[in-house]
Amino acid sequence: MDGVLVIDKPLGPTSFDVVRQVRGLLKVKKAGHTGTLDPMATGVLPVCLGEATKVAGIITEGDKAYDAVVRLGVETDTQDAQGKPTAEAPVPPLTAPLLEAALARFRGTFDQVPPMYSAVKVAGKRLYELARAGEEVERASRTVTVHELVLRDFSADRLTLSVRCTKGFYVRTLAYDLGRALGCGAHLEALRRTMSGPFTLARALPLGELAALSREAVAGRLVSLADALTDLPAVRVTADEARRVLHGVPVEVAPVPGRVRVLGPDDALLAMAEVVGGRLRYQRVFN
Repeated sequence: MDGVLVIDKPLGPTSFDVVRQVRGLLKVKKAGHTGTLDPMATGVLPVCLGEATKVAGIITEGDKAYDAVVRLGVETDTQDAQGKPTAEAPVPPLTAPLLEAALARFRGTFDQVPPMYSAVKVAGKRLYELARAGEEVERASRTVTVHELVLRDFSADRLTLSVRCTKGFYVRTLAYDLGRALGCGAHLEALRRTMSGPFTLARALPLGELAALSREAVAGRLVSLADALTDLPAVRVTADEARRVLHGVPVEVAPVPGRVRVLGPDDALLAMAEVVGGRLRYQRVFN
């Protein structure tokens, strides 16, 4: 069973828990998720099966989209609702102009400091390991891009936001930084991922429904390797050239910048490559 199964992750389990359940129910040996979701988060979690595990790292590079609820007035040590409160402050009277002015600084490209409770490594250790030991260390900022940040609704102490951003962006930290910008502190109360690369909620299967499906029904829901990499330009080759590709023999093609997916006459994914000097230089060949 090769392909990507898009799961609608429920509240509670970790991303690894979801992969373990999928592996057990489908009785597959190779499975892995692309882009971790925290236990408190729900939504799109692409799970790569079989040969698709070879492209998991590339799938992870795609943009993400989220719906988020931000609770104002309370900061927590994890920057989300699972943490312990660390500070409280009154929330100022909220208006749409006030909130839009605060949100404006979080649109576009800027530097973001990852939270202590994250998987980022510092001096060989995960930040969350240091945080659990009571340590807080200096973290290097990372350049991130927010393509879209929309204020959907707000009440006296809560905001509902929609975010579309690059890989590596922390919505928890957005909530924290936004609270600081408003002068009252904040944390992330709820998070739902609505998109991860080419995968959306529209094609996601609720985890609880997986056990009731036959193996054939699950296979019918798999996203092929070629379709999972639609963010990459496609280079199509003939049947004769496809045989050469599968044997790692360079093939001459039209110049295309960056990484490409090489497709055969039947649109099956043959390889990932770069075009160098008018010839394919293979990064991975799929047999």
